[in-house]
Amino acid sequence: MLFDWHGTLVDTLDVMYRSIEHMLQRLPELDLVDRLAAEQACRSEADARLVYYVRIFRRLPPRVLAERRESRTDIFDALFGHDLPAIARAHAAYDEAYRLFFGAVRPFEAGVRKHLQALAALGIRLGVVTNRRREFLAAELERVEPGGWESLFAVTVAGDEAEHRKPHPAPLLRALEQLGMPAGPQVWYVGDSVADILAAHAAGLSAVFYNGADWPADWFEQVFPDPTVRPEVIVDDLDALLDRVAESAAVDDPGSTSQIDALRPARRARAAVDEPAPGPWSAAGARLAAPEGVLFDWHATLVDTLDAMYRAVDDTLPELAGIGLMQRLVPPELSRSIDDQKLVEYVRGHHELHPRVKAERRISRTDIFELLFGGDEDAKRVAHATFTRHYRTHFGAAEPFEPHVRDVLVALRRLGLKVGVITNRDREFFVQELAKVEGTGWAGHFQTSVCGDDTPRRKPHPDPLLLAATNLGLAPGAKVWYVGDSTTDVIAAREAGMTAVFFNGAKWDAAWLHKIFPGSERHPHQPDVVVDNFSEFFALVLASLVRVRPSAGGAR
Repeated sequence: MLFDWHGTLVDTLDVMYRSIEHMLQRLPELDLVDRLAAEQACRSEADARLVYYVRIFRRLPPRVLAERRESRTDIFDALFGHDLPAIARAHAAYDEAYRLFFGAVRPFEAGVRKHLQALAALGIRLGVVTNRRREFLAAELERVEPGGWESLFAVTVAGDEAEHRKPHPAPLLRALEQLGMPAGPQVWYVGDSVADILAAHAAGLSAVFYNGADWPADWFEQVFPDPTVRPEVIVDDLDALLDRVAESAAVDDPGSTSQIDALRPARRARAAVDEPAPGPWSAAGARLAAPEGVLFDWHATLVDTLDAMYRAVDDTLPELAGIGLMQRLVPPELSRSIDDQKLVEYVRGHHELHPRVKAERRISRTDIFELLFGGDEDAKRVAHATFTRHYRTHFGAAEPFEPHVRDVLVALRRLGLKVGVITNRDREFFVQELAKVEGTGWAGHFQTSVCGDDTPRRKPHPDPLLLAATNLGLAPGAKVWYVGDSTTDVIAAREAGMTAVFFNGAKWDAAWLHKIFPGSERHPHQPDVVVDNFSEFFALVLASLVRVRPSAGGAR
């Protein structure tokens, strides 16, 4: 019986994922970006989503990092397909990173040593076959428990000791050669990855899948679409592995069961594990309609124009009394929360924003006016007009809110989605900012744009969103996502009947999100989901799509 090492006998997940992330950041330096597999050639939709995400962000998707179920080998096979030289280069770079971080290792489950000793006592010769380099395997064999595990195995084969790594059968065949045993179904290979099962079948061994990651039954059908290469046996733990050994032995010797029962360790109790429920509006728990179109807010979502915006607000508030708006500030009892009430009262008394609000720069201009004037549409119209006059003297600079925003916009279009932008900014400002982003402008990335002066009413009214959907030929509904950073954006999306994605670039905590989206009778509108960055947003898009539809060659 041969075993995989990581994810089967031992847990080195922390170091492994840290090393993978380190390697992925080096993809351009390693000349591996263009060697990523074409999405349409991937083995599964999950692999295609992984490739598409890594191509843009050079890191693993949040859900993969959170679940930590995928092996390093399966990740590299998904990323580079059948390009063996690229896979070899990725493994080499991974080994360089692993050398920096490795050291921590522990048994994957309690009692591994006792289970291995029971198997050996039954006369079964044991071995380890891993894609890990010998320098790492040797150290981990020694460190895993006091006294080490090396004496438990008749043979160990590391990833740098065979001509090819798994899923090639070479490492398994090398182990059998050293044992002096022929390949055949009487040799079991126990592993936790697709690569392990493919290697076992290619070597002519019995393939046993160790399901320590608790993959559901339908996962096996997805990752092994060819039933001829699925594992013969799936076990959830080493107790179940011993059960299968006993069943197999009983076929030839019915009396062997009592011998195995006498040797086996006490069964460990498997506590029911309740996965923690995702927080309200969490992207991890979101189940959204696959988008046909994505509409974005502009400021503080796609781009950062905070300096100019806050300067214009600073110029506007001292003029409220002169333009007849001070007496139209919302009364305290109509504020949404104590914090909103404090903001209004500070403006009423000081004719400016509180220094903390200006220092944090988390609230949009539109939300500020919504808090100050509530449902007084005429007051908000006058306030916006005054803001526009002052903004004219400050605007100009527009920087991407995050480094990969443009790449995400390109990728959305290549996925076949329609993309638009909606802003309460007047068109005279938006057009100039759009042309200046990153020096070359972003005009080519949007199929429609709707500005604050393009409709009679601005957000939070749904008019701008409905106009954008009409321009794109989309029917308003859940398959149109609107992504924005303010309560105003969420209200507009809800009123338009669209999926409301709150972009939490300001990093509000959960308590604050509950304050600004109370779900009360007076303030019922809440987002469908909250994302903290564009990495999380794009992963959510890919997870929501029924099928990834990239153009030939994929997005670069």
